[in-house]
Amino acid sequence: MSDELQELIATLEEHERRLTFDRFDHPDAWALGRLLVETATGRELPVAVDIRRGRQQMFHAALPGSVADNDEWIRRKVRVVERYGASSYLVGRRLAAQGRVLDAGMGVDPARYAAHGGAFPVRVPQVGVVGVVTVSGLPQADDHALVVEAIERFLAIQAA
Repeated sequence: MSDELQELIATLEEHERRLTFDRFDHPDAWALGRLLVETATGRELPVAVDIRRGRQQMFHAALPGSVADNDEWIRRKVRVVERYGASSYLVGRRLAAQGRVLDAGMGVDPARYAAHGGAFPVRVPQVGVVGVVTVSGLPQADDHALVVEAIERFLAIQAA
């Protein structure tokens, strides 16, 4: 494994340790979703945004330039978080470090799962992963970075 990939994995793991929620309800999903949409709109990013708690879709927006296929990517990335309990980017980078890919050899259908950046777990301490925040439409590192940025801002607002 390259030093660069090892450093990236460490950074992604740090994101997941640090970015946890005290709670996550409908108003939280709405506020976080609006924050993501405002950020993406301000930058004219062609993304779709999706927030779920359990199996319930609590927020969804398709911004100008996004396409229907972004929704399918969202579903595939969400399944990775739900199955592995980690961000879709972290799962993909860990696999890459091992020279592996997410496929039938791992017991999953790659048409239904995508270990590409953009889906991040909503984790509540002492509870676990309760939901997923996802962005699709940019290169995977940028999808991930946008979600992390929005969660950081949301949690800072909550703490203030």
